[in-house]
Amino acid sequence: MAALWRSYQALMGKYPWTVQIVTAGSLVGVGDVISQQLIERRGLAHHNVRRTAKMMSIGFFFVGPVIGSWYKVLDRLVVGGTKSAAMKKMLVDQLFFAPCFLGAFLGLSGALNGLTVEDNVSKLKRDYTDALISNYYLWPPVQIANFYFIPLHHRLAVVQVVAVGWNSYLTWKANKM
Repeated sequence: MAALWRSYQALMGKYPWTVQIVTAGSLVGVGDVISQQLIERRGLAHHNVRRTAKMMSIGFFFVGPVIGSWYKVLDRLVVGGTKSAAMKKMLVDQLFFAPCFLGAFLGLSGALNGLTVEDNVSKLKRDYTDALISNYYLWPPVQIANFYFIPLHHRLAVVQVVAVGWNSYLTWKANKM
């Protein structure tokens, strides 16, 4: 495990953006596998590989780049590594970024699942508030710790590791028709 961590650190030092995006996409995929196997209990024979691929693509092309960029912007908006700065970053993150990101994630998932605009809007109306409330149970304490203890270049990875469970919930929510 230590060798794996050293390899990850070396790659992160050399290719931080690529490693963050690959990590995010992979862990969104892991979240979908967990969702299908443990929450939905589909079994391997009925696993929807296409759905996992779609969710991974959202991780690679949306989650990784957007959250990675957001953390850089947030560090410029709220400067410092104090407890107070971590609290301010969490508040900005959860009050402004999280609601927009969550809506975009659910909308993008619906579009990739082939929903019409009307069906996607109906699904968002049905699922968004519940998902946002669930977000507020999990993410504020995680983000305070993330912003206080974790260097900027590791924040996306830390969030994505915690988010394996969250991604399982989100992919279940996004794919529940």
